[in-house]
This record gives sequence, structure tokens and C-alpha cells, in this order.
Amino acid sequence: MLNQSTHEQGTSWLKSILIAVVIVFILRTFIFSPFIVDGASMEPTLHDRERIFVSKTSSWIGEIKRGDIIIIKGTENNYVKRVIALPGDVLEMKSDLLFINNKKVKEPYLKENKIIADKKGMLLTGDFGPLTIPAKQYFVMGDNRLESGDSRNLLGYIDEKNIIGKSKLVFFPIKNVRITN
Repeated sequence: MLNQSTHEQGTSWLKSILIAVVIVFILRTFIFSPFIVDGASMEPTLHDRERIFVSKTSSWIGEIKRGDIIIIKGTENNYVKRVIALPGDVLEMKSDLLFINNKKVKEPYLKENKIIADKKGMLLTGDFGPLTIPAKQYFVMGDNRLESGDSRNLLGYIDEKNIIGKSKLVFFPIKNVRITN
């Protein structure tokens, strides 16, 4: 005969709920977290008020690569930007062309913004460099270069300890669900 007392059933439910809470805490603290995009600095890749899932494993596995979209811990706000240059890279911008270690780098994520800038007779990114990125530091920019506060003008080099994680997925609004890159 299967007959549990009410006390045993309550204890069983409490254990299940406690285990679920611990699992969620571990996942959100160490594996992934949701974030809200605030502003237009990453247009058209990410849009204002979109919600994204961020993988936090990069902070302890060290998998940050050029082109990754990362979340940066600021003093008052978090920022979402694209990694342009890695520690030790030599970075230079000339006539809207990106050069890393004296090699031209394609930036396909800028295509729409370049079309808009060309129509206005403007450059997306002013010339600068060459800059050598210090050890354990990253150089980041927003995809909407005309509207972005980033390593060029606001944030400076990004210390690896201030990188929260990498954007992986837009999950809201539902019609915009997509993998980020």
C-alpha cells in the first residue's frame, strides 16, 4: 500500500523546490543570465529593449574572440559591445577600414550602417591608431559606430575581469528570436 503522510509529502515538495532554486541560482550565477539591451549602439545587430541570453562561461574559460558581442560591467551600467581587438593586437582604422596587425579585417555586421553613412556622405569610424592593445585588455566598439560610446570615446580599453560574458541569443520579443554573432 502506498500511503505517505502529509508531512512526508510536504517535505518531498520542499526538497524539490529547494533543489530547483539551487540549480537556477548556479545557472544564473555561473553559466548564463538574461540581459536587456539599452540603447541603439549595437543597431542593427541588437535593438533597444531586446532581451538576450549571455553565456558567462567566457569569464572562466577564456574564450573571448574578435567579433564576439560581449557584456561589460561598468561602474553604474553594463554595456553591450563587439570585440574589435584582442590583447597584443595592433589596431588601426583608415577610411572606414579596420586593420588588425596590418591586415584588413572584414566587418560584415556594419553593412547596413555603411550604406546609411555613404548616403549621408559620412564615415562610420574616424581614423585612429595604430594602437597596441595592452595585455588582458580588449578594444570594443558598437556596431552603430556613429551612436556608440565605446573604447574610442567613453570606455577605453576593457579589462578582462570586467567582461560578464558573451551574447548568445535574442529571446524577446519572440518575433526577433535569433542567435547573435
